[in-house]
Parts: sequence; C-alpha cells; structure tokens
Amino acid sequence: MDYKELGHTGIRLPEVGLGTWEYQGGVEPLRKGVDLGACLIDTAEGYGTEEIVGLAMRGIRNRVFLATKVSPNHFKRSDLLQSVDKSLRRLGINHIDLYQLHFPNHAVPIEETMAAMEELVDVGKVRFIGVSNFSVGELRKAQACLTKHRIVSNQVRFSLVDRRIEFGLLRYCQENRITVIAYSPLARGIEHITKNDRSNTLGRVAASLGKTEAQVAVNWCLSKASVIALVKANSIEHTVENCLASGWRLPPREIRLLEESVKFPGRIEVAIRVTARRVLQSIKFPGHIEIALRVAARRGLQKLGYR
Repeated sequence: MDYKELGHTGIRLPEVGLGTWEYQGGVEPLRKGVDLGACLIDTAEGYGTEEIVGLAMRGIRNRVFLATKVSPNHFKRSDLLQSVDKSLRRLGINHIDLYQLHFPNHAVPIEETMAAMEELVDVGKVRFIGVSNFSVGELRKAQACLTKHRIVSNQVRFSLVDRRIEFGLLRYCQENRITVIAYSPLARGIEHITKNDRSNTLGRVAASLGKTEAQVAVNWCLSKASVIALVKANSIEHTVENCLASGWRLPPREIRLLEESVKFPGRIEVAIRVTARRVLQSIKFPGHIEIALRVAARRGLQKLGYR
C-alpha cells in the first residue's frame, strides 16, 4: 500500500481507503482492509453505517484513521455539536480523525458552521476539518471563515467516467494542499465504466499489466497528485482486490489511452448538475414541508452522483 499526505498535516494516509456508503459486508471486510494497510475508513451519519464501523474498530482503534460526515441539515451550531456527539456514541470512540461537511448547505451561514467545526477541534472531539462535494468558490468561502485551522480535504466524486473535478477543482486543491478523497472511483460498478469504453481499452490495459479492470480504474485516480480513493467492498475477496490497486502506477502511455478512450460528461452537463444542486439547497420552507423537500432534494442529488 502506498501513502499520501493528508493536506498539510504531516499525516500519511493509505491511498486506498474503505468506503461504507450502502455497505452491507459486516466487520470482517473492514478488518481485512485495515490488515492490508487500508487504515482509512470513511462513513457518515447519513449512511447508517457508523455502528458497524465502530464494531470493526474495536480493539484496533489506534490502527484506524476514522472519517465521518455531518449531514447538511445539521449545519447550525447547536445541531452540529449534537451530531458529533451522536456520531461518537455510535462509533464508540472519543474523537473523530476527520470530520467532514457532507455537502454545502447555503441555507445556513457558512460562518456559523465553520466556527462550530473549529470549536470541535479546539475541544479535542475532532482532529481535522474536511468537506465534501464543495466547489472552488465554496472551498474558498469556507476556509476564509476559519481562524485557526485549515480544511485538509474535499471528498468528491471522481472516476474515469466522472472527471468534473478536472475543470478547475482538482488543480485548486493540489495548489492549496487540500487532499482530494475520490469516492465512487468505480462509478458504482465497473460496468458503468466499461459501457463507456467501446474500444475495451480498460480491458486491454488490465490484461497487459496483469491487473483487474477495477484495479486499473482505481489506479488511474491514484495517478493524480493529491488524490486518494475510497472503494467499498462487501466481501473480503473484493477488499483484497481493491487494496491491490495500490503499490504500483499506470505508465503514462496507458493513462493517456484510457483518458482518450473512455467517454465522460462535458462541461455543459457538469454545469447543469451544479446548478440543480444549488437550487435545491437554496429552497427554504417551514416545518414538515422543509423536511420533506430536503429529503427529496437529497435523493435527487444522489441520483446525480452526490452521496
């Protein structure tokens, strides 16, 4: 397993971490991943997997770098402080290594949210502050609200068929020492990549290197500076396969072939998705109507590729 620095912290994380969105594998695949060096486990209060992650960490907490997320409907200070305590109880731990804002919520002043995040670092409940699904503008605004700490990571969707972060966000993060944590590097299933690879370049590259298609697809993400990847595996077999996506590098020629052969959405489609997300997040309604709309908005965002 190869490692990369988390932001500017001096902490080195495995470049392949264990994702738990829609995870159903139980304790053993997570423990196997840690044994193989994938000591980064990522979860979220919205995933419903914090409890199983907590069980997987029992007895090995000192070997795990634990990342979780607070949902955007808990971005007000009082809600956020309650959320972190609930996550700590579900996880069975006394501190979170990386606490992330799950995705932007423009209905809550970012100044209030980031001040609460700094509070959590100051009292020792959180070690590092991260975000997820933030644009360059949102990153700049959030960082400007911090007075003592820095945003060390941005967890975003990235794969051969979803390269929207290459339209400016990836470079910004690299230049500002913000680690990109790529989720869905297999696009929620390798078949979603292969169907956009009509010349079977991925298959041919994998065969020539003695790797699986999934390993090549993940390694392509890892070939980018400052990028680490989260891969979910519900079995020990797939956990081993995913971890073996690290420890080697695609040659430049193969990287170029993959990028030329595998189709991905262009700038216009990306702009539409971003606009849709911001419109949904800006809707304000009272009481139960607001809750219902937020649930519907979240489901809509997940269909667009946001977790």
